[in-house]
Amino acid sequence: MAGKRDYYEVLGISKGASDSEIKKAYRKAAMKYHPDKFSNADEKEKKEAEEKFKEVNEAYQVLSDANKKAQYDQFGHAAFEQGGGFGGGAGGFGGFGGSGFEDIFSSFFGGGAGGFGGFGGRGQSYAEPGRDLRYQVDITLEEAAKGTEKTIKYRRDGKCKSCNGSGAESGSSLKTCPKCGGKGYIETVQRTIFGNMASQSECPDCHGKGKVPEKKCKSCYGSGVAKETVEKKIKIPAGIDRGQKLRLDGMGDASENGGPNGDLYVIINVKDHPVFTRRENDIYCEVPIKFSTAVLGGEVEIPTLNGTKTIKIPAGTQSGKVFKIKGEGIKSLRGHYTGDEFVEVRIETPVDLNEKQKELLMEFEESLKEKNYKEHKSFFEKIKDIFTK
Repeated sequence: MAGKRDYYEVLGISKGASDSEIKKAYRKAAMKYHPDKFSNADEKEKKEAEEKFKEVNEAYQVLSDANKKAQYDQFGHAAFEQGGGFGGGAGGFGGFGGSGFEDIFSSFFGGGAGGFGGFGGRGQSYAEPGRDLRYQVDITLEEAAKGTEKTIKYRRDGKCKSCNGSGAESGSSLKTCPKCGGKGYIETVQRTIFGNMASQSECPDCHGKGKVPEKKCKSCYGSGVAKETVEKKIKIPAGIDRGQKLRLDGMGDASENGGPNGDLYVIINVKDHPVFTRRENDIYCEVPIKFSTAVLGGEVEIPTLNGTKTIKIPAGTQSGKVFKIKGEGIKSLRGHYTGDEFVEVRIETPVDLNEKQKELLMEFEESLKEKNYKEHKSFFEKIKDIFTK
């Protein structure tokens, strides 16, 4: 895809930008290049603005979608080339020649690309979406490895049931907002050294709707929203890790001016495990083994996320030796591979010996030679070399 600009550069953000930062940058860029702002410009300027506007929307459609963003971060524009195996070119995520960018623009500005959300002078009201919400879910390492379902329960601003979100008392109707004349915004003009500068802002009386209730709803005081409790069952995919999040579209707060609901971001917290430590998709654990097993060799049962397994311990195993068990880690989030388990054995020194056991141990110790303690011999030879130089 030669000639395409980096999507992060298009929106003017860094690669680590949060979802809210991506959304904010998109709003700003879309407002800047919207065709309505260039209605009186010459054909060249109109064409340039149109191309930039499409470019901005194309970038947002990718970066606002977790799966597409992950593909783009890994493969760049090649992820969406025709036949590239990632869902096809630009048409694979909406097609920018049709209504794709209009739909995504209307989710912010309430009226499609053509209407410019009422701020383009066509009389449509500005529709600010509701707030995004966050909710933390605690899961175990086993649940993270295998996937699970959780029921979440949270409070949000929902559509007022008494007035069905209109803000008007039952039997009352809506009227044109007298402050803004139904436009949904207020225009102000400031005199500057460069001349008179006009600016627009949301109407404080109708909050961008363009209409106000004749009599305000007693339940929501005319806002159209009221607190409600939501209970929802969600699926948490296998392989998810601590700090990752799931986005539930439209499950956030309702908008006060007829816009779309915000989103709900479910933040995953994987609780500490008493035995295992996770590093990406591999898991690690320490297993104590008997002194005699380390010396003579033998078999030891070790824990895994799928039950217990038996591994062979070679004779003469030293404390700290790590054994790898292939495929007993955690499956990657996209299912491409499964991690491994790494087991570090720790030789346990016997305690509380009786006199007989001590005698036997001393007798055994006296029978050993330097060749039986290779690491001990090597260490003291190094010490001797240091102090004899």
